[in-house]
Amino acid sequence: PCWTQLGELRDAFAKFETNDIKLYAVSYDDRETLAQFADKQAIPYPLLSDVDSSVIKQYGILNTEISPDDFMLWGIPYPGVYVCDEAGRVTAKFFHDTYKKRDSAELLVDAALGKIVIDDDTPHVDGGNDEIKITAAIHGGKGTIRQGIVRKLVVRFELAAGLHIYGEPVPEGMVATSISVSGPPGLVVEAPILPTTETLHLKALGVDLEVWSGCVDLVVPFYATGELASETRPLDSDEIEIQVQVRYQACNNNECLLPKTETFKLTLGMDVIDVPKIGLHLGHGQRAGNYNGGPALRRLMWRKFKENPLSIFKFIAKSIKLELQARKRAKLL
Repeated sequence: PCWTQLGELRDAFAKFETNDIKLYAVSYDDRETLAQFADKQAIPYPLLSDVDSSVIKQYGILNTEISPDDFMLWGIPYPGVYVCDEAGRVTAKFFHDTYKKRDSAELLVDAALGKIVIDDDTPHVDGGNDEIKITAAIHGGKGTIRQGIVRKLVVRFELAAGLHIYGEPVPEGMVATSISVSGPPGLVVEAPILPTTETLHLKALGVDLEVWSGCVDLVVPFYATGELASETRPLDSDEIEIQVQVRYQACNNNECLLPKTETFKLTLGMDVIDVPKIGLHLGHGQRAGNYNGGPALRRLMWRKFKENPLSIFKFIAKSIKLELQARKRAKLL
């Protein structure tokens, strides 16, 4: 796991404890490194050392995009999380193709509980009316935006008894529920996550409709890329604004109501990421941890050198080759 995610899991640890969810992090760092890191960074959950990547290989998550000649990097896992039940069965998994994209702690809690729990202190706005109450809330990290950490926009409909809203598909002339999100450049909005609909036969029109009833959560994941919140420069602003448009049409068991569109604005705080206290990470406007990673880095280099002495020379040669190719391309531009 990366520093930022470990910190987010620490900050949200009470939520795991409250729901009796056990949390573990596995790394190929040595025990001394993890013990010192846990002490300095006040990590309240176990950090497990897998220096030979044996457990990582057993789970099938060894990063095979990296070769044994890549010196310090060989042996790392694909960044991700498994959620298991009490019998050890995997019930959910969260994996991405880059360490720069990670899931919020709250999303992992939701997966373990099988439901979304929205905190009272998260940014949210309310709309609708007495019969159709709508809440648009930011879920995860108390609503703050960090590079690569996935948050969720949760649009919660609370429908009075006998009322329904439409999902896809709908007959011509009717409006399916939709959510559109817009924000500044660098905000990536993913496809909505929608619950399963139920089929409702509307007798008055003689049609079958796919609907939701009761309390319904429609979820839109989003995250910030380096364009908006970079790990290599200070933040451009302390907050951003996103616009949310919700379009829907409700019905009861006999008739359709008129379509409605509601627009919400949410102001979200921006936050830097947590970085190790190592020279190459410092000076970029990020938040340096109080744990000096220099000794750990040197131990890792020595360990990797002993495992594969030639790898450091191959790594240096590869780095020089890439640098020369980059300079050559720059001259051609």
